[in-house]
Amino acid sequence: MPTNSYIEASGSCLCGGVRYRLTEPPRPVVYCHCSQCRRTSGHFVAATAVARDALVIVADESLEWFASSEFASRGFCRRCGSSLFWRRVAGDRVSIMAGTLDDPDGLQAREHIYVADKGSYYDLTDGLPKWLQG
Repeated sequence: MPTNSYIEASGSCLCGGVRYRLTEPPRPVVYCHCSQCRRTSGHFVAATAVARDALVIVADESLEWFASSEFASRGFCRRCGSSLFWRRVAGDRVSIMAGTLDDPDGLQAREHIYVADKGSYYDLTDGLPKWLQG
């Protein structure tokens, strides 16, 4: 009998009004430096991702979705303001802000994207691949 060694990860917003769990292992973390991510987070975003159907929303009493462009929306808590998710309108995956995971141990960073938009007040010196766009 095959065994599934993946133990479901879980996470939440700061106030707990939004809780979720992941039913598949999340991909490595991608750092996004686009201007929208910088504005929603106050810096650059560190996000992992799973298939849409692998994100199970357990509590959504304060979950709000904002259409941040014609092709994507962002999920956040309308009570505490936590930035939680990013998804393409027509996509099959959803990004999860890595800092919202209850236990992010084991996650590894993979790359930086949209570095052409990065803030001038910081440098990227970690040796990860850097892409001008996504």
